[in-house]
Amino acid sequence: MGASPISIIQQHRRVKPYVSQNKEILKDSFGRKHSYLRISLTERCNLRCSYCMPLEGVTLLPKSHLMNAEEVFQIAKIFVNEGVDKIRLTGGEPLVRKDFPEILRKLSSLPAKLTMTTNGVTVDRHFDLLKECGMQTINLSLDTLQKERFKEITFRDQFDKVHENMFKLLELGFKVKINVVLMKGVNDDEIIDFIEFTKNYPFVVRFIEFMPFEGNKWKRDQTVSLNEILERLNSFYPKNDILRIPDAPNDTAKNYKIKGYSGEFGIISTVTNPFCDSCNRIRLTANGQLKNCLFSQSESDLLTPFRNGEEILPIIQKAVGKKFAMRGGLSKPDDFNNPEMHHNRSMIRIGG
Repeated sequence: MGASPISIIQQHRRVKPYVSQNKEILKDSFGRKHSYLRISLTERCNLRCSYCMPLEGVTLLPKSHLMNAEEVFQIAKIFVNEGVDKIRLTGGEPLVRKDFPEILRKLSSLPAKLTMTTNGVTVDRHFDLLKECGMQTINLSLDTLQKERFKEITFRDQFDKVHENMFKLLELGFKVKINVVLMKGVNDDEIIDFIEFTKNYPFVVRFIEFMPFEGNKWKRDQTVSLNEILERLNSFYPKNDILRIPDAPNDTAKNYKIKGYSGEFGIISTVTNPFCDSCNRIRLTANGQLKNCLFSQSESDLLTPFRNGEEILPIIQKAVGKKFAMRGGLSKPDDFNNPEMHHNRSMIRIGG
């Protein structure tokens, strides 16, 4: 029989900590410092969005192959000790993990800002917990404001619940960012509808370009670019009413608002207008693999050596140092058209 999770953790704690010589473990060869860790907690989800999960589903890893709550905490702690000051919990749907409260409480003890991406279906079960742990911003994935279309996209009839929870989050004082994956011919006719949604409510809508991942049958002509979105805005709103607002440091979005509106919106143009120069993000999958870029076709196993009581900082440093200048080596938008470049996990198995 293998060692229990508790004995593994105890074994890890007996190892003499690895001390970096240059104190810049999370700095890559292009001088980018990585202070933002995205941790996927699960490959499971209670929705079935086809751009995220292949229609035939994915083969789920056994529970023993995934990080347990203590491992999530201990590995995250290593990153925080090296300069990570923001952690986002993703999935799958992070709230489907039964030990989510334990994970969140553990992580809230670290000196890092906590946030989360959720589909909002069950977030109402955790309002008190999120407040208790100091979470202030929630990213909520919602690709349509139409009930029937929601069912077509997600293969689930949960629009009313998500819509209700979205407003409850606002009422409770959370900053709510609505993530909208735009797909031409699917929901791009709702761009103005989403922006009008910010007229009376302080939501932050974020339009995200449809990106290629294993099994999502991506096609370049389904991508709605930054320029296309701006063209639609210019045909609907007076030019002087479309206000460009400052982007936060390392922001992935170009940010705007309509004059006089309560909320704002951003455009994340990963394919057509990338933001790699200032990237500060690294990803940890649910099974403990480090991805230095969303589009990286290589991964570095942290969980196995961690369970073996080995130091993982040298592995982290090597992985970060190998990061490409742009999109995992995809330097031009046309590179996405090469099927050989799509050898990556499905989005649900990477973490949103």
